[in-house]
Amino acid sequence: MEAKNLYDFTVKNKKGESVSLAEYKGKVVLIVNIATKCGFTPQLTGLEELWNTYEDKGLVILGFLCNQFANQNPGSDDQTQEFCSLNYGVTFPIMKKINVNGNDADPLYKWLKSKKGGILWSAIKWNFTKFLINKDGEVVHRFAPTASPSSLEKYIVNEL
Repeated sequence: MEAKNLYDFTVKNKKGESVSLAEYKGKVVLIVNIATKCGFTPQLTGLEELWNTYEDKGLVILGFLCNQFANQNPGSDDQTQEFCSLNYGVTFPIMKKINVNGNDADPLYKWLKSKKGGILWSAIKWNFTKFLINKDGEVVHRFAPTASPSSLEKYIVNEL
């Protein structure tokens, strides 16, 4: 069955437990592949600021750990979680480490890329690629790793 929207997917949380994304129906969701040893890692601060500002208005941020880019997230899921919390104060949900490209890419990321491809190809080019999902579970924007969290604010507000 081909997924119709975000709510058709189940992912694994940091403990390896299944999480149905249907629990986010009616919310605006920002999905980001994250790493701890990347030049963009300081974006975690801005993502946390967006989370703190808009969580009570219906924003959900989901970080997906990924180690597919220059081995920039080599630690275990627990080590990465601790790093994000201690160094950047992250409280938004961070999910289990996944692949975002290739044959073994997570089904969610295969779907995201099919809905909003990149400039030259649909592959995720680096850590901190961001996808904005509207309240109907549809992908409405894809942002490059270089897009700062603050530059996304107007798009998030528009969807809220």
